[in-house]
Amino acid sequence: MPPGTVEGGALVPSELLGAAIQRREDPHLITGDAEYTDDLSYPGEVHLALLGSQYGHATVDSVDVSEAAAMEGVLDTVTWADVESSDAPGYMRTENPTGGSAESDSETDAAVPPHPLLADGKVTYQGQPVAAVVAEDRYTARDAVDAIDVDYGRLDALVDPKAAMTDDAPTIHDGAPRNLAFTWDTGDQAAAEAALDAADTVVELDLEINRVSPTAMEPRAAVAQYRASDGELFVEMSTQNPHQVQADLSETLGLPDHRIRVRPPDVGGGFGAKLFPYTGHLLAAWCAMRLERPVKWVATRTEDFLSMIHARHHIVHATAGVDDDGTLRGFHVETTAPVGAYLVPGGSGVPTNLGVMANGQYVVPGAYVHTTGVFTNTAPLSAYRGAGRPEATYFTERLMDTVAHELDMDPAEFRRRNFVPPDAFPYETGLGRTYDSGDYEKTLDRALDAVDYDAFRERQSRAREEGRYLGLGLSCYVEACGAAPGRTETGIVHVKPSGRVVVRVGTAEIGTGHRTAYTQIVAGALGVPFEDVEIHEGDTAAVSEGHGTSGSRAMPVGGSALAESAEKVLEKARRIAGHRLEVAEADLEFEDGTFSVRGAPNRSISLAEVAEIAYGGTAELPQGMEPGLDATTYFDPPNYTFPFGTHVAVVAVDPDAGEVELERYVAIDDVGTQINPKLVEGQIHGGVAQGLGQALQEEAVYDDQGNLVTGSLQSYAMPKAGQLIDIEWDSTVTPCPHNPLGVKGVGEAGAIAAPPAVVNAVVDALQPFGVDTVDMPLTSERIWRAVTDAEE
Repeated sequence: MPPGTVEGGALVPSELLGAAIQRREDPHLITGDAEYTDDLSYPGEVHLALLGSQYGHATVDSVDVSEAAAMEGVLDTVTWADVESSDAPGYMRTENPTGGSAESDSETDAAVPPHPLLADGKVTYQGQPVAAVVAEDRYTARDAVDAIDVDYGRLDALVDPKAAMTDDAPTIHDGAPRNLAFTWDTGDQAAAEAALDAADTVVELDLEINRVSPTAMEPRAAVAQYRASDGELFVEMSTQNPHQVQADLSETLGLPDHRIRVRPPDVGGGFGAKLFPYTGHLLAAWCAMRLERPVKWVATRTEDFLSMIHARHHIVHATAGVDDDGTLRGFHVETTAPVGAYLVPGGSGVPTNLGVMANGQYVVPGAYVHTTGVFTNTAPLSAYRGAGRPEATYFTERLMDTVAHELDMDPAEFRRRNFVPPDAFPYETGLGRTYDSGDYEKTLDRALDAVDYDAFRERQSRAREEGRYLGLGLSCYVEACGAAPGRTETGIVHVKPSGRVVVRVGTAEIGTGHRTAYTQIVAGALGVPFEDVEIHEGDTAAVSEGHGTSGSRAMPVGGSALAESAEKVLEKARRIAGHRLEVAEADLEFEDGTFSVRGAPNRSISLAEVAEIAYGGTAELPQGMEPGLDATTYFDPPNYTFPFGTHVAVVAVDPDAGEVELERYVAIDDVGTQINPKLVEGQIHGGVAQGLGQALQEEAVYDDQGNLVTGSLQSYAMPKAGQLIDIEWDSTVTPCPHNPLGVKGVGEAGAIAAPPAVVNAVVDALQPFGVDTVDMPLTSERIWRAVTDAEE
């Protein structure tokens, strides 16, 4: 157990909220009792395998499944013709044309081509599902897939979004001339141009944010069962958003949603890539209905690399205006995002998040961002841990360092001069967000103290004289968490006659410790023992409405729903207690599960006793009160929450070999009220690890023909535990003013802050060589080339 961590049962209820409690999920997960989707098995279960396109762009002239169909153990083969001739609509949900998604509420002009379950005469990215096989076992299914003969007509592939927009480029989708998926802007273009004209200095910045592949421990998977007698479909799958999957199954299969149940078992990571269903999930259900047998689909790791969403990729050109005293006047940004072959959910909303969060922690009087989404013959782009906020922070923090260097000003001092001041909140950014609260200088000061900033600069200077190159990089981030108004979350608190508590919530547990934190919220509010609270989340049969887990919304939205439901339960319990004790409600005190009469503590009644009375019939209750002790809340947040912080990376760079050694990593985060500091710290650590992976190693790479050359863990480099260093973590607390808990969300902060901290540190180390920028990932070759080119 980590130092400072306690068992939940060791604390009285009033001490639970804010305590570093051991995760109640861990014994289940680490002792082999966890049950992931592929662990499920049912009588008569059969297996689905998909044939993905071997080409990035081609016509599908014919699909011959005869050899596969004749193989022993093969039960069915499926092509688009089969789906098209069925009663099911057969198309997957695409991005809302207004750009609405779980991760953004930006509005765009979008071209939205229909997205068929299987290729309908054309393939537009390598790995796009073309046909499928159902067999008695998974090995036969995969062998049969290999026996399917597809006649392709090769077409030129487009990987570079700039090239895709040229007049002579081939068209990927009819209705999207020049392969334009959408255009979008935010801010005040005239004000930005005026700011540039009036500034003492104009600085240009060009950068490319690398494409990455979300790589959860557990690949995509589903088991679907259909009961024809009552038309009920039951799908168990690895998902972050079961209620949305329920709606998508209904839309794709043409089955009423009330006849569909979706349940996620244990989920081995999601990171945004499991927010919506893919062909394998939907086709497993379609085949289960067709065959009336349980159908299981489990993607291979290579399938995940090829046909699961990718993320992050942007090509950015920015011009910023700044005065000689370090005042940032404004910026004008043009960014291009290759959205892939289809505009999947989040496909326009996520890239535009760079724009709405581009001003970061800073006052930017004239800001304008224009985003162009371009279709390319690559896997679709969508949400991955941070969903556009890492891209925004990377742009902003690279810009701040670039401008500070141009002015020959200390990068920490330059940031300090441009921070939004604490008394300016709530603060309208001019780019579409209103920040709720913040004290940005506090986290910067604490981070600089932690690394002894002045002493580091002296050590850096001495090291350069000795031929050693040290660098320090800052990343002052702010992000938008929770959900915008209209994206409610369900929280149900039910106190049983025994006094034990059953909690139901519409989020989904994906390994992040929800059950522990939710228990702390409810047990603390109701004053019941930690062990007496049972948490259910995600199952559409248990909770009728929910919006899943994304955008660090679980605690700000789901937790707030539960907090309000617990308060409603207490209000009713207080009325019952007052009635039984024959005192006014105002004369009752409540602590650790017991109501007592103020000034007469011996006159008391426990919540468990109140619960027993609540179910004992109306005769025991106040006049007009219905029996029972439960409450439901649909919490509708009035705004996003805005966590912030400062991360610092310290590196040593060998310019001759191009090698980077990460010496220190300090993270100071403000995520509002912390329900459980150990959960917060764990989320920061995990996010930083993913951010370091993007900064130093990870990149999804296509060749000119649209072939993914990083399609396995042998070629896609991810950080290993031994390559990471200890993360030094501390925090400040600035509560969110518009939810009952004051929480802001933490799940994505580390992944947002880490990449610019590392890149800024490496560029800082290489300043003596004239290197002013290096794009991620910071491979040895890339750093060596940057040094060599600068010297030339």
